[in-house]
Amino acid sequence: MQNKRSAQEQLYNLHAPKMLSVCRYYIKDIHFAEEAMLNGFLKVFSNLHKFEYSGSFEGWIRRIMIRESISFLRKQKHIEFSVEEIELKGASINTVYSDMNVEEIQFLIDALPDGYRMVFVMYAIEGYKHSEIGKLLNISEGTSKSQLFKARKILQQKIIKLNKTSNGTL
Repeated sequence: MQNKRSAQEQLYNLHAPKMLSVCRYYIKDIHFAEEAMLNGFLKVFSNLHKFEYSGSFEGWIRRIMIRESISFLRKQKHIEFSVEEIELKGASINTVYSDMNVEEIQFLIDALPDGYRMVFVMYAIEGYKHSEIGKLLNISEGTSKSQLFKARKILQQKIIKLNKTSNGTL
């Protein structure tokens, strides 16, 4: 039994920092993100026998953490998606360059409305497709695309404003 606990501790110590970052993308409050991560690790430990060795182990843990974060937000009723879908054909987002650090970017992502933030993180950071996001969040693929478009637009506007402020033009 001690060997099992020792192995669990090693697994936790190896992956916890990165998995806390994953949970933190979805959950603003660090304490709640830690709670979701701990619940996720409980699921990892109790479901280790279900890992099928058909992908990366870290990726498997990451998916558990994402689902646990989404589940936490659902329980807290913190997920809202705007229902209006916008026409995306021909719409574009200009690329904005900035010398922002990770904390500043995380702050901007945190400021997004919950639905926008979740779709943005899942698509832009985690690499999910809109069809996968729709299934995980129980929304349509079009809603996912719309949420992403709006999130990018908000982030772009905030970055432009910050760049102008830091360059002394505002």
